[in-house]
Amino acid sequence: MSQSVLVLNSSARKGGSVTRDLVNRIVEKLKADGEIKSLNQRELDTELSPLTESWVGANFTPVEERSDEQKQTLELSDTLISEVKAADTLVIGAPIYNFSVPGVLKLWIDLICRAGVTFKYTEAGPVGLLENKRAIVAVASGGVKIGSEADYMTPYLKHVLGFIGIQNVTFVGADALMADQDEAMSNAGEAIEKLAA
Repeated sequence: MSQSVLVLNSSARKGGSVTRDLVNRIVEKLKADGEIKSLNQRELDTELSPLTESWVGANFTPVEERSDEQKQTLELSDTLISEVKAADTLVIGAPIYNFSVPGVLKLWIDLICRAGVTFKYTEAGPVGLLENKRAIVAVASGGVKIGSEADYMTPYLKHVLGFIGIQNVTFVGADALMADQDEAMSNAGEAIEKLAA
């Protein structure tokens, strides 16, 4: 199956990062299972910055009324959203930091969750606009077990991705690495092998 893949890395570590290793293995599995039409990779620790008052103001200004400065303010957000729209599959590297997502991944989420662009409000509630996509999230943690009471990240990511329309979310976890790294990596490897293209 030919597909466009967007890779998002959020680990602060470049070398020795478990999520980067898992992301690379996931991409290789997708390549082995079928031709990847295109592969786009983004490092989330570059270029992203917290939302500002001017960003919020530009976002809530109707498109046809935005000044050139406001358009420039939203340019990165528009680019990030275009990357997601162009992708069939998102492969997200997400280590658990202090029980939740890395700050740079939260920044990316803030920049792509825009009413009228990636979701809309209806009488029945919010509806995601980025449908017919899937996300594969590579998770690593030192002590937190995925699905445990201390895991605030995976439920949040599943919810926020579903909020923008991405309902097909799979987690590949190497969790509680400090307890048994070999078992954690083995479990993650088995989960990758079970992924369907």
